[in-house]
Amino acid sequence: MLSLKYKFERRVGIYPAGFDEDGTMFATTGYGDYPCLTPTKATDHRSGTFAGWMLLSYQKPVTVSSTDDDLAAKNASDENMRTYWAAQTGNPGEWLQMDLGGVKEVRALQINYYEHKAFQHNKAMDIYHQYRIYQSADGQKWTLLVDKSDNDRDVPHDYVELKKPVNTRFLKIENIHMPAGSFAISDFRVFGLAKGEKPAPVSNFKVSRSAADPRNAMISWSPVKGAYGYNIWYGASPGKLYNCITVNGETTYNFRGLDKGTTYYFSIEALGESGISERGKEVEVR
Repeated sequence: MLSLKYKFERRVGIYPAGFDEDGTMFATTGYGDYPCLTPTKATDHRSGTFAGWMLLSYQKPVTVSSTDDDLAAKNASDENMRTYWAAQTGNPGEWLQMDLGGVKEVRALQINYYEHKAFQHNKAMDIYHQYRIYQSADGQKWTLLVDKSDNDRDVPHDYVELKKPVNTRFLKIENIHMPAGSFAISDFRVFGLAKGEKPAPVSNFKVSRSAADPRNAMISWSPVKGAYGYNIWYGASPGKLYNCITVNGETTYNFRGLDKGTTYYFSIEALGESGISERGKEVEVR
């Protein structure tokens, strides 16, 4: 739910769903907004098709060509669809540059545009996005990585999977054409892998169900070194933790989605730029 321009403004995700051998329904939402592989044969979707490429762009420093009012550059790396950066214009040449903090293996990119000062009435023939993305290992010498200068499609959430991974530190997206309004991006997302060890397992994982309203629970855990986020898995049966909540940059989560009278089981894993930790032991919550 965005509800910035209008109360029914939404983004819709479509995920694999099915029934297990006991007739329990599941929907595979874990890593659903990360790169996933397209199955080429019959697949057990409970295990997902996550490509294994981690998020490299979360809260990374961003510099820009210009800023409209208080729509700051940092909004383009905060993983929050309800915030965005906007340039002063939608003219060709407006740009956004990100520093990944070190040379990392980049596999894919996603550009989530936002409609800032975009007013469109009746039929229009120029509803398309065009841009170029450059990469640099040192911030001085740049090479073209992605060229969408001839694109003729409306791609408000464009996803680009590189044919070959590139080891780089700096990425720069340059506007060529916007459908309307300013050059505005809610998130410039970068996926791949960094060198180093995977995060350690999460410790002190606690789920405290509210006595006043058992539909609510406060979930907490200790921070893990090198982790930028965490996946909380839960379900109504042991070993069937089919539901997933991703939390970035926090060590608590106020959960308000339980059913009264139902016992739940929870577990957690840490997300780092070099991989995923082992999932913790299941916690029973009555």
